[in-house]
Amino acid sequence: MKLVVGLGNPGSDYRDTYHNIGFNALDILAARLSVRDFSLDKKSNALLTDCAVGGEKIMLCKPQTYMNLSGDAVGYLSRYYKVEPKDILVLYDDIDIGKGTVRARLNGTAGTHNGMRDIVNKLGSTDFARVRIGIGFRPDYMGLADYVLSHFTVFEKPTLTAACEKACDFVSDWIDGKAWQDLTVQVNGAAV
Repeated sequence: MKLVVGLGNPGSDYRDTYHNIGFNALDILAARLSVRDFSLDKKSNALLTDCAVGGEKIMLCKPQTYMNLSGDAVGYLSRYYKVEPKDILVLYDDIDIGKGTVRARLNGTAGTHNGMRDIVNKLGSTDFARVRIGIGFRPDYMGLADYVLSHFTVFEKPTLTAACEKACDFVSDWIDGKAWQDLTVQVNGAAV
């Protein structure tokens, strides 16, 4: 079994905010895989759905614990289903790379992302894949929380959607067992 996790915050107030780009990408992946609707699993406190790809079960997960406690759901599902870290992939926003840039790695540190820090802490490992979707650099006049929780504009949406699509390409390759190492791709002419 493989576990694909999109990070974000629950509730309509956070829809289409930078910090929820992981949820957006997971929705695109769910549509590509033609899975049934997500439903709340109370034990993991996550929205879940699943499908089979090439005979292997793929579970899609949106933790509902708010970003900073994302590891609660991921850790629970990992233990309950006996999913090894190498069979987990996390999609999430990254403030340290430009909008329209996507970076994929098979392992690494949590960096400055609190949701990822919690996942690393709860799994006790950094040996899981991650696909980071650039949300751009915080303006000097804005605090970090204000920026990541702000809604992206109608003008940014095509670039961010294209980045989510590219992120899903990486996830599809990972699910299919196609080898990739550290990759960085820009969409729509975005600069790193």
